[in-house]
Amino acid sequence: MSIHLRAHAFAANPLRGLTGSPSAVSSSAAADALRSLLDGADAAAHNHLSQVLPFRRGHPLARSPDPPAPSSSSSSSPAPPPAWRLAWLPPSRVPGIPPDVFVFLGSHGGEGEGKEAAAYWAVDVSEVEGARFGGAGEESAFVDLRTLMVAADWRDKDAMGELAIAGHARALLEWHNTSKFCGACGAKAVPTEAGTRKQCSNESCKKRIYPRVDPVVIMLVIDKENDHALLSRQSRFIPRMWSCLAGFIEPGESLEEAVRRETWEETGIEVGQVIYHSSQPWPVGPNTMPCQLMVGFFAYAKSLEISVDKKELEDAQWHSREDVKRALTFAEYEKAQRSNALKVNQICKGAERGQTISSDLSVESKEPAPMFVPGPFAIAHHLISSWAFEGVPNIAH
Repeated sequence: MSIHLRAHAFAANPLRGLTGSPSAVSSSAAADALRSLLDGADAAAHNHLSQVLPFRRGHPLARSPDPPAPSSSSSSSPAPPPAWRLAWLPPSRVPGIPPDVFVFLGSHGGEGEGKEAAAYWAVDVSEVEGARFGGAGEESAFVDLRTLMVAADWRDKDAMGELAIAGHARALLEWHNTSKFCGACGAKAVPTEAGTRKQCSNESCKKRIYPRVDPVVIMLVIDKENDHALLSRQSRFIPRMWSCLAGFIEPGESLEEAVRRETWEETGIEVGQVIYHSSQPWPVGPNTMPCQLMVGFFAYAKSLEISVDKKELEDAQWHSREDVKRALTFAEYEKAQRSNALKVNQICKGAERGQTISSDLSVESKEPAPMFVPGPFAIAHHLISSWAFEGVPNIAH
């Protein structure tokens, strides 16, 4: 079955769209209010709310209340899994942190649906001693963003919006953690523009430093003549999972050139025509690359013989369209989402059960499917699904 999302996971951040509206709170006004509130001013003195999302070691503070009990009329159907949300706090709950380490995420005006104008911030509290954030009584805890990603209901617009906000916040905070010094002169880099930029503190340098984005091409290579697609496995993949090829773009290289080079280096297959599909921010990579941008393509193979680079891949194989359709197992994705939602709920109650993504993706049937592909939170899923169920648009050479 084909799963269609309004936007890729981590895209369509609702705060980014609202911040540009005329009634939105400006970053300078939001920063002035935040400083005042951190100094102990009364929140009523400001004409907008200030909300803070704490992070600890890259994990956002999330809450997960128990879902309402199912009514007796629906007792035959399983209860819905708990829905997590970000645990926003007022500035008074994050005392003792300098204002310049907060990162502005966006704002919205007070118009429509009775909403009060609000400005949103993120802050890293990893080094804050003695402060307590969340806990079993509040049903909140710091949760790994990957776990929240799998636990999010991809059919729930609000849940996907929360995930996008958390991804944006993590990307900015991790960038701050890895960009403490100027790359030109080595002096300390200080935050500017409400934490969305940095600048060298050396008066003779003053280099402006922008958030880092690492572009990655990800491609589904297609054998058009035989109606097959090339899928690969890395050694770090969980059992039975196959996905698209991917690789970082090198300096002086176009996106299309990167697709052809990476495919050739990893599998020995020559690629001709390259067709753009979509892109996805990916803020759940390593801390040294806090915001990868996955740029997705279809690529038509000009040769078919596979020669796997064992330093990069464990295996790569051609798969028929029917095999790929069977690998898009909706039941497995639903099970993974449900079990991770329950896991988040347990973490927020203070009782980690030790579940892993691997066990969450195991199949309950006696005869598990021989393969599956990444879930709908990944652009790889949509590249593969688009080809399997809809085909690829033809573009003239």
